[in-house]
Amino acid sequence: MLALELFALDPVGLAGLWVRARSGPVRDRFLQHVRAVRFPLPLVKIPPGSDDAVLYGGFDWSSALSDGRLMERPGLLSRPSVLLLPMAEQCAAGLSARLGQALDRGDCAVIALDEGEDGLSGALSDRLGIYIDLEGVSWRDCTLAPRLGEGLKHPILESVRLTGQDLEHLTVLAARLGIPSLRAPLLAARAARAHAGIQGRTEVCEEDLAVGAGLVLAHRALSLEVPPDEPEDQPTPEPEAADRPAQDRDIEDLSQQELLLEAVKAALPRDVLERLASERAARRAKGAAGSGAARHGNRRGRPLPSRPGQLGSGARIDLISTLRAAAPWQRMRKALSPGRDGILFRASDIRIKRYEEKSDRLLIFAVDASGSAAASRLAEAKGAVELLLAEAYARRDHVALIAFRRQEAELLLPPTRSLVQTKRRLAALPGGGGTPMAAGLQAAAALAELERLRGMTPTIAVLSDGRANIALDGSADRAAARSDAIHIARRIAHAGTAALMIDTAPRPQPALQELSAQMGAWYLPLPRAQSQRLSQQISSAMAG
Repeated sequence: MLALELFALDPVGLAGLWVRARSGPVRDRFLQHVRAVRFPLPLVKIPPGSDDAVLYGGFDWSSALSDGRLMERPGLLSRPSVLLLPMAEQCAAGLSARLGQALDRGDCAVIALDEGEDGLSGALSDRLGIYIDLEGVSWRDCTLAPRLGEGLKHPILESVRLTGQDLEHLTVLAARLGIPSLRAPLLAARAARAHAGIQGRTEVCEEDLAVGAGLVLAHRALSLEVPPDEPEDQPTPEPEAADRPAQDRDIEDLSQQELLLEAVKAALPRDVLERLASERAARRAKGAAGSGAARHGNRRGRPLPSRPGQLGSGARIDLISTLRAAAPWQRMRKALSPGRDGILFRASDIRIKRYEEKSDRLLIFAVDASGSAAASRLAEAKGAVELLLAEAYARRDHVALIAFRRQEAELLLPPTRSLVQTKRRLAALPGGGGTPMAAGLQAAAALAELERLRGMTPTIAVLSDGRANIALDGSADRAAARSDAIHIARRIAHAGTAALMIDTAPRPQPALQELSAQMGAWYLPLPRAQSQRLSQQISSAMAG
């Protein structure tokens, strides 16, 4: 109810609510509260399958077909409003992107009702300010609250002051929680200002920041781990008398950040991070199965049954299905319109073509080529790549190979399905040196994003038997190397790229298990890996 009250005060600033709740009496009671809110904008329901004509307006083809008059119809985004989006988890990528653009422009706010297990698309989840989970709420906990928004006006926020230091605290906290988006601290700042306005304060205090961080940053957190402390073997010099006030300010800032971090922890259930990580892994496994992600369209691919559509949407009309839908009604329509000749169509008769095509899969091997055991490990990687390529012709898979050693990572094999080219590139893989794990993950993530833009479905398979000891800047610092590797792993998890961590050490390495958890990857301990076994394990993991 507090989140709904803050959203009622500043719907455009907070952008929206992500409400996780299945259909039932609890969600009905919450929607009753939503409809009772006095928003500064009108509340409009939007279907999850809305197209551009519904959003931006267009010609009323129904009137044109029935009356012969061409009229223009306004869209839902023609004026600022609060959009209620049911079944938001089924929202198409195109609609999510268009709603995201409208949210960035401040044209609307969205209340997304998530009823499934897959969650929202990144275009919406990154922009909606507050996350509400009603899964554990019972009917006994639901009470009918008074009308929200009464007596609260948007200009009240103009008198609330937020300092640059407060925004710095929220930004540092978001970084410590592993949140890569800069929208998160800005939304938390809006929530803090709204809370201060509700409490009648003209300046944001620690309580307001804690509320904003708990409501906005908690569900976005990828990790609650505190960064590693400084090494104990480096003595801290005693500060001079002139430096003590500055040090006291630093200690005060640190204590405030710790208070905000504790507020985020208190806002989360104990197992929420593990649950969110498992859901992300399940979605990635589902997307990596088969020959690639399925993409529906109306231009090319395997034909699917046609579905009802609208004229003017740019889709291809299925003429046969349209005639078949209109034929049974001709006698009735001619009796109602005796002066019209030919076939009489209605908007409900229109059927559009649909196709489905499978994107190509890309398996990116990121191989640790460091240390004395590099030769045998690389030999197994060569065998696994060749075995997977032998099956690529039937499954349309592509394979790429990245080797990381010394201070850098190198793309040795661009995405290919050519056995001849692969054998030539794999003939002389280098080995030896340090373990720049972060550089290898960064190169694999960049290649995955590039190939995803080209229409492929990438999966990253990391082969290593040890801990990272080379940082991104090339320095031999284990602490910095671990921090850099975890940071890149979180970026891979946030991008939703399917990943596997293959531990080829004689015994499972805790460092690789931790890195795998941060990346949301499958962890496969394979001591004494053989190419045949490695290929089977990777194929079974990619299949779900």
